[in-house]
Amino acid sequence: MEKIRLGISACLLGQNVRYDGGHQLNRYLRDTLGHFVDYVPVCPEVEMGLSIPRETLRLVGDPGAPRLVFSKSGEDVTEQMTSWAQKRLDKLEAEGLCGFIFKSRSPSSGMARVKLYDRNGVPSKNGVGLFARLFMDRFPMLPVEEDGRLNDPRLRENFLEAISTFRSWRELLAEGCMPAALVEFHARHKLLLMSHSVELARQMGKLVAKAGLLTAGELLTQYQALLMKAVRLAATPAKHVNVLQHALGYFKQQLSADEKQEMLELFDQYRRGVMPLNVPIALLNHYVRKYQPAYLDQQVYLHPHPVELHLRIGI
Repeated sequence: MEKIRLGISACLLGQNVRYDGGHQLNRYLRDTLGHFVDYVPVCPEVEMGLSIPRETLRLVGDPGAPRLVFSKSGEDVTEQMTSWAQKRLDKLEAEGLCGFIFKSRSPSSGMARVKLYDRNGVPSKNGVGLFARLFMDRFPMLPVEEDGRLNDPRLRENFLEAISTFRSWRELLAEGCMPAALVEFHARHKLLLMSHSVELARQMGKLVAKAGLLTAGELLTQYQALLMKAVRLAATPAKHVNVLQHALGYFKQQLSADEKQEMLELFDQYRRGVMPLNVPIALLNHYVRKYQPAYLDQQVYLHPHPVELHLRIGI
């Protein structure tokens, strides 16, 4: 399968572009996830023309319209960054990105909780990096995350599911997305969507059922908005157990009472936090391979990402 294209802060790949001439290499992103994605590195500060090394930058002023200035000299480079960013975003739009990983706490690339200094020089963590803000405004549907948050296994899994789903959606659009293809897409992703939001999955199902009543543009716009809203919501043990119980219902005729009880016990152990999700998923996949129920056999939920990424193993 073609690799997913992701934008990323260049310092996270080990490029020596930081203000002190160093980097912030994230080995998981470069050496593990890097086998499955194509990165498009971006360093706003260097690409806009600042030197290495350089004086540090900070955000100052109003949270809604902060200024980007040098910490000591106070020189304001907001317009310079904004002008460069608009051109860079035009180029990134042509890259076919399925998401972006930002460097946390950076005044140019931090996605949230960046230090913002008021007129008295007092900081609060209310800022958003200037380039990150412009990127998210231009591409509101693209999944985005920060390097620090990706240390959390659940947030990491959620982000990878989001970028994978967005890539599948992009492929569907590239193929023309006939109503029948949208029905198939929704069917394959239904359990995955339910693990994030049963209500949004239900709304999307109703929307797909109206495929013949809406224009193609209306249908795709509304479906995409619900799709990306759903995958951005965190999957939880309770939601996963609901999906697992739903999937177990497809083996009413095949499994014995003892086999069903074993599955239910695994579900409960996962719900109570004494067993990782991949254990009941593995047994469920065993039954899918053995009995080959057509509906479950096509579910993205059962194989959402490469096993080499070691996800669904956290308690």
